[in-house]
Amino acid sequence: MRIRHGLILVSLMSATMVHAQRGADTVLKGSTIEVTQSYKPKVKQAPKPEWKPAMPAVDTSRPRLNFDVPQQTLYYAYNSTPLRPLALGKNTGEQAYPNYVKLGGGNLSTIYGEAGIGSIRGKDHETAIHLHHISQKGQIVNQRSSLSGADAAFAMHKPAEDWHAGLSAAHNRYSYYGYDHMLYNYEQEDVRQAYTSVRISAGMDNNKDTSSELSYAPDISASYYAARHNTSEISAMLHVPVTYKLNKSLGLHIDLSGAVASYKADTITTPNNYVIAAPGLKLNTKNFSGHALVGFGLGKGSNGYILPDLQATLELPNLSAWVTGGWKASLRQNTYEQLTTENPYMASLYPVVQTRRDEIFLQVQGGGGDHFAYSAKASWWNYAGLPTFLNDTGDQKTFRLIYQDVQAISAQVSGRYFVARHWSAGLTAELFSFYSSTDLHVWHEPTTRITADVTYDVTKKLHTSLGFCFLGGIHARDAQYNAIVLNPVTDLNINGEYQILPRLSAFLQVNNLLNNKYQRWYGYQVYGINIYGGLRLKF
Repeated sequence: MRIRHGLILVSLMSATMVHAQRGADTVLKGSTIEVTQSYKPKVKQAPKPEWKPAMPAVDTSRPRLNFDVPQQTLYYAYNSTPLRPLALGKNTGEQAYPNYVKLGGGNLSTIYGEAGIGSIRGKDHETAIHLHHISQKGQIVNQRSSLSGADAAFAMHKPAEDWHAGLSAAHNRYSYYGYDHMLYNYEQEDVRQAYTSVRISAGMDNNKDTSSELSYAPDISASYYAARHNTSEISAMLHVPVTYKLNKSLGLHIDLSGAVASYKADTITTPNNYVIAAPGLKLNTKNFSGHALVGFGLGKGSNGYILPDLQATLELPNLSAWVTGGWKASLRQNTYEQLTTENPYMASLYPVVQTRRDEIFLQVQGGGGDHFAYSAKASWWNYAGLPTFLNDTGDQKTFRLIYQDVQAISAQVSGRYFVARHWSAGLTAELFSFYSSTDLHVWHEPTTRITADVTYDVTKKLHTSLGFCFLGGIHARDAQYNAIVLNPVTDLNINGEYQILPRLSAFLQVNNLLNNKYQRWYGYQVYGINIYGGLRLKF
């Protein structure tokens, strides 16, 4: 306000002076004008920001994560195993009833027993024990069998490796009833045969430690096998696969294996040994894996072997399929235990010859949707010293061993459809064509093998299954030594189990439902229809 008044005063004085100059000259006295100004500075207030909560920006970049996953092998030609404690893997959870006892009986004087113990377990270990027995007696004189055994398995899990050990014993009794009962009359003691075996094994696997460049999984086993007529066999086996990873895809590998066996019949002892070292490379990339090994072996009689093991697998992600091809050569000891397990009616005295087997194959495996898996395989085979069984020319109740050099081609297809735990169905068919052999036929080797099974849970308490087996093209010689083809093996079986109480269930098993009197081995007609059942108690 003071500034405004000062300006007005100056303006009036200026106007008066101008008006005076226009008139007479007037002399004005000097004067002093004092202008006073009062000023207060003020700072302008900044606008106050308004804070609003908001989510951070979304990171749309895709991080690249690298994992070193060991190679996995998928087997689509799946054969289910019985639900026994030995088949259980590591499971630290509590099981409701890990132990069971199963007892039953039926026609053919069947006595059946089975027991399993699975409750011996801890945080990092488990032990499983399985006992089993079945004995039967048929309508043919001296037609009887008794199979008994006990198995125990121990597993221990460490952060970097797994350890396992096993102990098993078996006592299986048979009778040589395949003779002509019109011509011969044998007492039970004259045709009785019994096989007793004890086996112990141990091993470990460090493949759990994926950070280690060196992986190995040694296994060792030893066994004693004895039978009547002063025959016995002692054997031991060692297998050590070792892999050293050069990088994430390539590794050096060597397979070391060896076996020793001593077979004794009466006073004659025959050694049966081999040792094999197979070095090579292993490759595993995103869609391709394989290995190339060459085995250098030394077998019985100081015979040398070169055993290729070549395999390549290509994954077809768009088709959910894998194509595998290769050449696999192997050596079999043909121990007394191996041969009599295949044919328990084999004669006690036999020549010990090792078998070299070569297979060149092409295989396709895959799946269709979430419920179907399939496999198809074509192979060319070459056997040097394939053991075949030909019925004896005497009373024909035993089989003598004939080694043949055989070449063959085969085709195999398998498939399985499954719907969760409700039901599943599987089929496997294998066709062989033996186009070259050193004898007239490859005796007692089927040219057609078909197996099928269906499992179905009718309710939560009722479980059923159906099994089928077909073997065809089995050649043998009759009593006149004429070459014949045996009637096909056609076997249908069914079983079911119903849970009465949480701890108690009833089971029923029907074998050879069609009551076919086929012969797997010439002269040995199988049991007819066999029905037995009983109870299972879980605790």
